Amino acid sequence: MKAHVDKDTCIGCGLCPSICPDVFSMDDDGKAVAIEGDVPSEHEDGAKEGEESCPVNAIEVE
Repeated sequence: MKAHVDKDTCIGCGLCPSICPDVFSMDDDGKAVAIEGDVPSEHEDGAKEGEESCPVNAIEVE
C-alpha cells in the first residue's frame, strides 16, 4: 500500500498528520506529504483514515 498527497489540491490543514503522523507530515511549503515507499502494515488503517478525512480529497492510498 502506498500513500500520495496531491500538493496542488492540498490546502495544508494538517489533519492527516494529526491522524497518522507515521505516514503523513507537513512539508516546508505548508502542504502535507506522505512517506516514500510502502506504508507499514501497522499504519495502513491510519493512512486510510487520513485519506477519508481529507477535506479536499488530496490524498490517495492504495
